Amino acid sequence: MKFALRLDNLRNNVFADMDKAKAKAQTKGRKIIDLSLGSSDLPTPVEVIQVIAQALPDSSTHGYLLHRGTQEFRKAVASWYSNRFGLEVNPETEVLPLIGCQEGTAHLPLAILNPGDFALLQDPGYPSHSGGVYLAGGQVYTMPLLEENNFLPVFKDIPTAVLTQSKMMILSYPHNPTTAIAPIDFFREAVDFCRHYDLVLVHDFPYVDIVFDETISVPSVFQADTNKSLSIEFFTFSKSYNMGGFRIGYAIGNPQLIQALSKIKAVIDFNQYSGILRGAIAALASPPAIIQNTVNTFRRRRDFLVQALHQIPWDVPSPAATLYLWAKLPEPWTTDSIGFCTSLVEATGVALSPGAGFGKTGEGYVRFALVTPEATLQEAVTQIAQFLNTKSHCN
Repeated sequence: MKFALRLDNLRNNVFADMDKAKAKAQTKGRKIIDLSLGSSDLPTPVEVIQVIAQALPDSSTHGYLLHRGTQEFRKAVASWYSNRFGLEVNPETEVLPLIGCQEGTAHLPLAILNPGDFALLQDPGYPSHSGGVYLAGGQVYTMPLLEENNFLPVFKDIPTAVLTQSKMMILSYPHNPTTAIAPIDFFREAVDFCRHYDLVLVHDFPYVDIVFDETISVPSVFQADTNKSLSIEFFTFSKSYNMGGFRIGYAIGNPQLIQALSKIKAVIDFNQYSGILRGAIAALASPPAIIQNTVNTFRRRRDFLVQALHQIPWDVPSPAATLYLWAKLPEPWTTDSIGFCTSLVEATGVALSPGAGFGKTGEGYVRFALVTPEATLQEAVTQIAQFLNTKSHCN
């Protein structure tokens, strides 16, 4: 059986590789402590669940949901954004419901790229960003994110020959996996750069609320591109409201970009069950304490895990945002993140994400997800300490 050549670029996936390693460890009887996926273990707010449950007996919610049926959701999104960032959004032309951010970032290249066109992507970065480019027949140019540059790309390093063939740039801050935050001045620079080279600027924004330092403000791209001249921004309910399984997100952006993405979406799927959209509306209208409780939980876990790792000792920085720790690998694994993670899970059952799975520049790092309670995190650290101690004696 022969398959399309476009699948060749989709063979390597950090999550799929780690799933295989976890399955192998389970067959050996290992208890899996899974810190490899950023899937929140916290419950969806009760207020949201109640609204969705109330919709279930309503037979008017059981059919296909076309775009006109999402109007109340789009109005709620526009109102939330205006209240949060002080900029107006037209719910009719500048908002599009999505099945999570990943749908948007993976499908948008189909609307922008012709075969052979370049997309400028962060390295390391989220795997679906490159996957969508490859499905569209595009080429990926990676912008290295280095610690000495605060994990921000350096635009002047991009070759002119690449820029002449480029159509889009994808950014995401707070950043997965490095946990970096970008200031508003960086976004202004990015907007100016994209305007100069006629690029669409895409901002993936799932961690808008998961910020631990209350003095830090994470900007929307539209605070730099106030006229929505060339940008689109993706939001999800998976992180802020622990609704990952409900697959609900949305795009806000330039009306032409929203219309183009909606054409792609119309070919691929309908909208979610309308009860889920009602629940999402309730989430957007919920009191700030609901999100703050989630942030507080992840902050406590961050503090606990950083301190526990320091004691073994593994010098890990304390992130200001996201659900992750981004840690340099200890000796002797400093250039083999995949080898470290597969060996660790097979020996202990503790699953982490290898930095190389997020891109070439991610090599030398590993990502911890803060998705289990402190007691389980301590169990993981104990297992890691034993693993490192055993390996140090073997070398």
